[in-house]
Amino acid sequence: MNPVVVLLLIAVWLGAMWLGFMYVFPVLFAATLIIAGAAALGVYYLGACRTLAPSTLEGPSPVAAPKIAYRHYLLGQVWRDWWTITRTVAPQVYRTAKGIVVSLTRTLLGGPWGFFVFPIWLALSAGIVAAAVPASVFVLVLTVLYGVVAAIGLAVWLACVLVLAAVERVFMMYGRILQTCPHPFCYERIGLPEYECPGCGTRHRHLTPGSGGAFRHVCGCGARLPTTVALGRFRLAAYCPHCGGRLPERIGRVRVEPLPFVGGPAAGKTTFMVLGIRALHARARAVHGRLAFVEQRHAQAYAGAIREFQRGGRLAKTGPELPLATMVDVELPGRARRILYLFDPAGEHYTGATEVESLRYLDHSEALLFVVDPFALPQLRRALTGDERAFVDESAASSEEDPADTLQRVLNELRSRPDHGRQKRVAVVVTKTDLLARTEIGRSLDTGGDDTGLRDWLGHVGLGNTVRTLDQVAAQVRYFASGLGAEPADVAELLGWVTGLPAAGTSNGDRPLADVPQELPGTAPLRAPWPVRGRGPARVPVGYQAGRWAVLAGVSAVTIATVTGAVVAAAERFPF
Repeated sequence: MNPVVVLLLIAVWLGAMWLGFMYVFPVLFAATLIIAGAAALGVYYLGACRTLAPSTLEGPSPVAAPKIAYRHYLLGQVWRDWWTITRTVAPQVYRTAKGIVVSLTRTLLGGPWGFFVFPIWLALSAGIVAAAVPASVFVLVLTVLYGVVAAIGLAVWLACVLVLAAVERVFMMYGRILQTCPHPFCYERIGLPEYECPGCGTRHRHLTPGSGGAFRHVCGCGARLPTTVALGRFRLAAYCPHCGGRLPERIGRVRVEPLPFVGGPAAGKTTFMVLGIRALHARARAVHGRLAFVEQRHAQAYAGAIREFQRGGRLAKTGPELPLATMVDVELPGRARRILYLFDPAGEHYTGATEVESLRYLDHSEALLFVVDPFALPQLRRALTGDERAFVDESAASSEEDPADTLQRVLNELRSRPDHGRQKRVAVVVTKTDLLARTEIGRSLDTGGDDTGLRDWLGHVGLGNTVRTLDQVAAQVRYFASGLGAEPADVAELLGWVTGLPAAGTSNGDRPLADVPQELPGTAPLRAPWPVRGRGPARVPVGYQAGRWAVLAGVSAVTIATVTGAVVAAAERFPF
């Protein structure tokens, strides 16, 4: 080739390089850097929108349907969303940038003209590669944003959890809320019942402020469930976590008061329990309160017992199986609310130490109702004449178990408790006093006035040691003479006292209990059921959607700020 031509080409090439690197490269590099960075930013933002905008379980970052309830969004899913965006956007940006650089190389350097457009190729390629730096900074900023949103959200969540848990704890302590199981072979104390979702029937064992949410947990079916009693948790169906038995509707909202009826076979426990329920029901109606059975079978059994009384017959003997508590929900004006667990086992359960040990509900009681059949006292039985004994045997069945022995077995079992069996209140009920008054030894019994006379009379007929033992075991002991003709007001007052209910005599214009129309208590619901509300099983919980939208709003704000900053910088660098 002609040397002149060669020199001319070299000169042209040098001039092209000089012009390219001096004038074209800076402008083209800056423009490419801005465009490539904006493109990477746009790809990331679109990826974030595709990941965070969907409200269904399916999507780029799917939400696994839980077995029971969803965990809080900020305790897991937020980082799965972040990782989904990162692992999908970064490879996409890399592949796109690599493809553009390869295409530019083939196009611009694929022929002889490549020697002259090298600065253009270098500016474009360098701009694309250099855009990785601001893109990385942007991703880092978004990662920090995720951390900030998660930290703020978790701080608010933790504060709400602690406050709600403390409020519920104070409520339980202030109300002395006791929760126990009324079902045979269980009788366990319950820290937290299982609650049934009204939407799908799933039982939730940990429905408290925690990892599932502060105010609400979201069931797998989408139903939103309250986490505390104050928020309405008592409106859910509750079950014992130990045996799975159904619990009263207001469990956890009012105190459960276990009241064991202690007495030997045929001592009159069931009769007095029926009389007590009738008197408490009359008292509740007189003061505009309410009393209802928790179980329909107990309402039916009570109605049958009342009919039997009206016919003048005897109640059937209690079966030998361990008792299900007769659950009575009582609410009187003011703060007088109790769920009474009335335990009325067959008297045979008190005739041996092994049988008494099976009555595990004794572990939780703060009160006892000790039923004494006076005709079971050996000393009194010996004092009866032949005619009196025949009259008593014909009128009512008598217990063959010495009441002193019955109580001693119970107290021996109670001593295994941490408090050694201390009781707050013990009511001693002497039954069949209507028959006792027709015997010579019973005529000396004064059933009126206070209970001092009855206490002294029991001491004279062989229960002196038992009376003194009860004084040591219980903070308060009261004695009551009971019979079929007992005054309902007196029975209600005693049962109210022993269970902690203010059921003293009428006042403030209340009608006497004898004048209150008799009506059998029912099992009317005492609360409105919790409504089934939620987004359905195919959509993410509201908390998840709110968390995603909060993150997306942050991503949008950072994106807008970045674009605005880039435009301002470009305007300053290249003024028009």
